Formats: sequence, structure tokens, C-alpha cells
Amino acid sequence: MDRIRWGVLGTAKIAQKELLPAFSRAENATVTAIASRTKNQKAEEIAQHFDIEKVYDSYEALLDDEEIDAVYIPLPNNLHKEWVIKAAEKGKHILCEKPAALHAEEMAEMQTACEKHNVQFVEAFMYRFHPQHERVKEIIDSGEIGKVRFMRASFSFLLESKTGSIKMNPQGGGSIYDVGCYGIHATRNILRMEPESVFVQGIMDTKHHVDTAATGIMTFPDHVQAVFDASFSMARRAEYEVIGEKGRVVVPRAFRPDWFEGQGIVDIETESGTRRETIVADQYKAEVEYASKRVLENGGKGDMHFRDAINNLRVITACLKSLRENKTIQLN
Repeated sequence: MDRIRWGVLGTAKIAQKELLPAFSRAENATVTAIASRTKNQKAEEIAQHFDIEKVYDSYEALLDDEEIDAVYIPLPNNLHKEWVIKAAEKGKHILCEKPAALHAEEMAEMQTACEKHNVQFVEAFMYRFHPQHERVKEIIDSGEIGKVRFMRASFSFLLESKTGSIKMNPQGGGSIYDVGCYGIHATRNILRMEPESVFVQGIMDTKHHVDTAATGIMTFPDHVQAVFDASFSMARRAEYEVIGEKGRVVVPRAFRPDWFEGQGIVDIETESGTRRETIVADQYKAEVEYASKRVLENGGKGDMHFRDAINNLRVITACLKSLRENKTIQLN
């Protein structure tokens, strides 16, 4: 087998706009089935557009298809745990949209199921598959900007219609779960440390009971600090910067370089001058190929990236607690 046969649970916009086209570009993957909760025209239209062979009128029916090796799950956050576990029980490998669960305890249950049934699991933080971030780590490790002291990460956009949006669902919605999770993950990823404490303030939507904007301060070992902000009510930004004792690195297209045809930018500013490095890659295609390669090469064995997902969720939970209680939350 040189291509993993994938099924898609649901007709979410991210599947239609980003992942299904990425599956089409991938060299080791193909989508053979899509399912909706009920038989509907949208699923049929998507299948026709992307040349998908099978359309199921339930997620269970797709999971029962023995010709499907793996599933992509773009469902609302509060449904991830249920369908990851059901997919694992059917022996399907899994690519699940971020955040993969609502809290670390859910993630631990999902890990148990995946390990029991020997299936691969990848959380779909697609940004990390763009090589610009490894380049940032190389610059930090070279000592060019000196010892890192501070990092800032921002992800925002204007949510024009809140009514009916899953982003406003009190079970797994809100700006921290939706886009703040990127800033939290990127900070942990680039600094390669876990925060010791968080303090978050924000704006709560009193009708939907979710945060529509949040700003958080994270403290790390050795007096390193970081700030993230997330919002449904600001101009589109998806960026971070890392500041050291002798310079800084700015990544203005950190999370969505696909908005710019895959072109990532790394700006380096030090006492000796400034320069710009441009790095082009297809992060969604890379994500799909990575998940498929794990299945092809590992056959369900080995590290399934659960520790990273659990640690990120611990921070997200602490941030939400801090926002609700208006106090600093310590993390172990």
C-alpha cells in the first residue's frame, strides 16, 4: 500500500476549504468516503466535487467500512472525544482537528482508546508543519538573538455573524479554544518549555457564555515571559515574535501562510542589522502526508503525540479558569 484510504466525518467548512484540497494534493493519501449525520445534498455535492467514491448517511456507517484505513475528524470540539474513541474502536487511524479535546482528562481517555486498539493519532495543528518554525528554532539555538526573554503570539479575526456559529457554542467554543490555542501551542513549541503560571483577562459574550476576546500572560522557567491574545472582533492577524537579549525574530504569517500561497516570512532584527528570510511550503498537504506516513510506516505503533496535546489542554484549561476567576493559575 502506498496511499492511505481516508474517510471524512462531517462536512465542516475547514474540510471543504482546506483539508479535502490538501488530500487531493497529497502523494500518499486519498479520500474514499465522506459521511454526514443524515443523508443530505451537501455531502453528495462535496463527494462529486472532490471525486469521493462513497457517501454515508451516518458516521457509524463510514467507520464500519473495512476499506477505510483512517479518518479525518473536523467536527465541533465537544464531539471530538466521542468520535475519536469510536474510530479507534473500529481500528481507524485518526487525524483530529484542534483542540483535540476540551480538557486533559478527555485527552487521556482518547489516548487509552487509541493505545488499546493500536491506532495512530495526530492533532491537526497544521501550522507546525510549515518549516518556518523550525527555522526560528535554528536561529534561537544559534545564539544570534541571545537568550530568549519574551514571546508574543496573536491570532484574531472578525466574526461577523455569531448566530449559529459553532465558535459561539458554550461547549468548546470561544476565542481561546478556537484561535488562542494556536498562540499557546506555538509559545510552548518555540520556547520548548511548559508555563509555570497563567493570568488571563478577556471579554465574555453574555448571550452565548463564551469568551470573544482574551489576553493572557504566561510565565516560564528562568524568568521567561510570554503573552498571547485571541479575538473574534479584531482585524485578521496570525503572528508571533520572539525577543532575546540581543535581537528578535518576527513571524508575521505564523499560523496561516496559506493565505499567502504558502509563503512564510521570518524577519530577524539584531544589533548588526535586519534581514528577511522567505520560506514557502504547503502546510496542509504536509500535515496530511505526515499523518498518512505515520500509518504507512508505523502501523499503529509508537509515539502518538498525546503528551503534547495533554500539556496544551492543561494550559488552555488554566487560562479559562483564570478568565472566569480573575486570578493567576499555577501549573505543575
